[in-house]
Amino acid sequence: MNNTFMKEKPVLPLLASMALPMVLSMLVNSLYNIVDSFFVAKISEEAMTALSLVYPVQNFINAIAIGFGVGINAQISFHLGAKNLRNANTAATHGMLFNIIHGIVITALCIPFMPVFLKMFTKEQEVITLGTQYSTIAFAFSVVIMVSLSFEKIFQAVGRMKITMISLLVGCISNIILDPLLIFGVGFFPKMGIKGAALATGLGQVFTVIVYLIAYAKCSLPVEVSRKYLKLNRNLDAKLYMVGVPAILNIALPSVLISFLNQILSAFSESYVVVLGIYYKLQTFLYLPASGIVQGMRPLMGYNYGAGETKRVKKIFGLSLCLNGMIMLAGTIICFVASGPLMGLFTENPETVRLGTAALRIISIGFIPSAVSVTASGALEGLGKGTQSLVISLLRYIIVIIPAAYVLCFFAGAGVVWNAFWICELATAAVVCIGIKYYWN
Repeated sequence: MNNTFMKEKPVLPLLASMALPMVLSMLVNSLYNIVDSFFVAKISEEAMTALSLVYPVQNFINAIAIGFGVGINAQISFHLGAKNLRNANTAATHGMLFNIIHGIVITALCIPFMPVFLKMFTKEQEVITLGTQYSTIAFAFSVVIMVSLSFEKIFQAVGRMKITMISLLVGCISNIILDPLLIFGVGFFPKMGIKGAALATGLGQVFTVIVYLIAYAKCSLPVEVSRKYLKLNRNLDAKLYMVGVPAILNIALPSVLISFLNQILSAFSESYVVVLGIYYKLQTFLYLPASGIVQGMRPLMGYNYGAGETKRVKKIFGLSLCLNGMIMLAGTIICFVASGPLMGLFTENPETVRLGTAALRIISIGFIPSAVSVTASGALEGLGKGTQSLVISLLRYIIVIIPAAYVLCFFAGAGVVWNAFWICELATAAVVCIGIKYYWN
């Protein structure tokens, strides 16, 4: 088998065939995130607060898995485009091994750290207890998450998007079904409360890995994971981390931002913390489908870049940007029209609904310009330019938004802090547009 279709097939149908399965998968994944929070909210608002406080660390773990997977993906697709099959196989094998090691280290560090982390943001013992219960079970599946994401990026790198879609769907649907059964104890299932939500999430990841293992055994792939490729390759391993570490930071930076915002918002009211947690669940309906476009785009750009097809690289980027812009436009309209009902899905507290309704409408102003940053960041990762991609994420999540949020909150109160989101997106998009014009002209 070969992947020459990546440089021969017309760009629009090619991108559609690569991206649409991932967009569907990401939409289901978004639904899983929403359903997970919906059922946890039924336990109590304290449970929802606990989930919101655990989210940054959970996101950090996913960031390591996904980010290093991006490094694997970039190296495989580049070497396939350059017709260097041995290096592509080495990238897949070493990437899988390193991610397993990452999972073991994370499990050992994060589980005992969580009670201390939670006490930094709340004094309520019930919230701390619930957060510890959830994180202990959820983080025990870290190695499974690492293996799952490694397989995902390997299959994506060779253009097998349908396998990735099926695997993700199996995991997400399993989680959605198991959530109410394990949380509330339906039938012969035990009533586990918030621990049931964590177990359902972990089991969903296990089912995903099982599907990947079956697909890997049954399908003929252009690359393989094998012991014969375990020999040390310092140059290639360094490149895995050169792309992977910036990609990890790209995805982990929202955790830093959320932790910072939780810290300043909790001083006003825990309702603001709940609103922030709900927003980050809802925004997955936009940013995960956009991520699906990026995941379809990334191997195409890497392969064509490796093959020297610069014009196709530009076409793929431009089309991806248009598609992500359409997703963000839809999200903006929905948030302006239905922000109240959306918040009402997760809380019955009228004050929280009121605060959240205003927050969603303000934050959504920045959705459309964010399409520029999201697409450009993914494109740079596909081209193996991890450092440049990291600069975009630093602008979005640290350099602009944190000072803006602090100044707004300090001078005008927590109710206006949401304006920092759209200010940041507009500023970052402007910088990216200048950079694109300089780089490609």
